[in-house]
Amino acid sequence: MAKSQFLPLYITVCIVAFVISKIVIAVLIYRRWQRKNLVVQDSFYGGKLVMFRSSKMKSLKSNKLLKRTMKLSNKDKIGAGGYGTVYRLKMDDSTFFAVKRLNRGSAEQDRGFERELEAMGDIKHRNVVVLHGYYTAPHYNLLIYELMPNGSLDTFLHGNSPDKVLDWPSRYKIAVDKTHVSTLVAGTFGYLAPEYFDTGRATVKGDVYSYGVVLLELLTGRRPNDETFIEEGTKLVKWVQVVVQEKREEYVIDNVLKNYLSEEINAVFGIALMCLESDPTRRPTMAEVVKMLERIKQQL
Repeated sequence: MAKSQFLPLYITVCIVAFVISKIVIAVLIYRRWQRKNLVVQDSFYGGKLVMFRSSKMKSLKSNKLLKRTMKLSNKDKIGAGGYGTVYRLKMDDSTFFAVKRLNRGSAEQDRGFERELEAMGDIKHRNVVVLHGYYTAPHYNLLIYELMPNGSLDTFLHGNSPDKVLDWPSRYKIAVDKTHVSTLVAGTFGYLAPEYFDTGRATVKGDVYSYGVVLLELLTGRRPNDETFIEEGTKLVKWVQVVVQEKREEYVIDNVLKNYLSEEINAVFGIALMCLESDPTRRPTMAEVVKMLERIKQQL
């Protein structure tokens, strides 16, 4: 009689144990799958080099690549700012890369940095400049990208030349022109939709989120990973959302744009916020976004 009383409990425990074991196995398989795209090389000049198997970097010798990065100088510089310095790197086979050098942050920031970079390395999409790998050293990080011969949004919007500041018509054209959409996102952390880090999958609604970040960058004139955001432990999207909640939207728009038609700028700002909805199902499609942007020009 006593045994029969404990039988349901015994069965329940067995079922729970079975389910937990399956979950553990699934997590281990997922993590193994998640990292199969990485080639991790340690002990290179006191740092760690991570390359992505699917990139053309896999054919390069790691030590030769790093030796070249150590020899980069001002003559190789193609961009600089608070975010770091970007260099043009040429290999012996005339392969070119863009190498971005960043100063290292706290240990927690660095762990987040590596997680985001591994996520970026998984993405193969026309809107994202390819990240081939990265190198972490005691005092700095290197990001190794596909070199864009015609420049990127970052080059046009955040260039150091004051006489080349983009006006609103130019920014609007970049946002709407379908020929520009393929080169918008500059392949760096800050553009990815939050759900990507939960699922590991790139989706069309994730692309819409990334496009929303691009619109914010055009409207605010600030990078998603602006140094002021890093210091405050936030990012462009979160900062904008807080400002909107406080009903101080006027502080968001780039000062360079203050003399342009505010109705048009505000309308684009509204579209950006729609793209950045935390719930992917509430975001518009990319086709709807383009139609809304084109309609703004027709109506105003």
